[in-house]
Amino acid sequence: MQQVARANATALPPVVFVHGLWLLPSSWDRWAAMFEEAGYTALTPGWPDDPETVAEANAHPEVMAHKTVGQVADHFAEIIRALDIKPAIVGHSFGGLLAQILAGRGLASATVAIDAAPFRGVLPLPFSALKSAWPVLGNPANRNRAIPLTYDQFRFGFANAVSETEAMELYKTFAVPAAGAPLFQAATANLDPWTEAKVDTENSDRGPLLLISGEKDNTVPWAITKASYERQRDNPGVTEVVQIPGRGHALTVDSGWREVAQTSLDFIKRYV
Repeated sequence: MQQVARANATALPPVVFVHGLWLLPSSWDRWAAMFEEAGYTALTPGWPDDPETVAEANAHPEVMAHKTVGQVADHFAEIIRALDIKPAIVGHSFGGLLAQILAGRGLASATVAIDAAPFRGVLPLPFSALKSAWPVLGNPANRNRAIPLTYDQFRFGFANAVSETEAMELYKTFAVPAAGAPLFQAATANLDPWTEAKVDTENSDRGPLLLISGEKDNTVPWAITKASYERQRDNPGVTEVVQIPGRGHALTVDSGWREVAQTSLDFIKRYV
């Protein structure tokens, strides 16, 4: 992979960014530039078969189907193992779950999980989280499909904390169809002992972890982040949690992205 070769050539500490559902790697472009200015090498790998552009993803949603949590985690693990230096990992939404899975495998020097999807053992299921996921979970056949969000669904699940004008701009700029399988895996994680949506929270090689929650997030409300923190905080590594006031699930891409990026960067700078 070209990004890995570049990171190894620079010998600067790498940071791997992991996107979640309904977004592409390009959602991290501004973050990558900011982290590189701070002296890191940024990698923004896609999930397997991610299209290059939002237009391409919306034109061919079928290529994004059939992606499971385990498959995507293994894909990122392969990329990380090719790096000469153990990276910091930053993930958003399902990318936040993946970041914690990877950290639990001992692959991270430090981890930031932003509005991270829940894993096995995280019990709260607030109504707004269920409503956000219902466009997928409402039809069992969606497990094997890639499902786009309507604007109204995106407005509720991602862009509820910004203006109508900004919400529409975010929808046009970033929203793509998402694989249904991971949502079904997360929804049934506490019923399935063999679920892929699980995190080794006890690994002593997990490293420092910061969990970030947007105060107004409908998709991953504070109750989920707090419960994730409770599961993680017994790890011997540093475990911290921060709630950012007035922010929704789009906090990594909306007009206030820099505050969240700076919070993440400050944490990583302490350890990497």
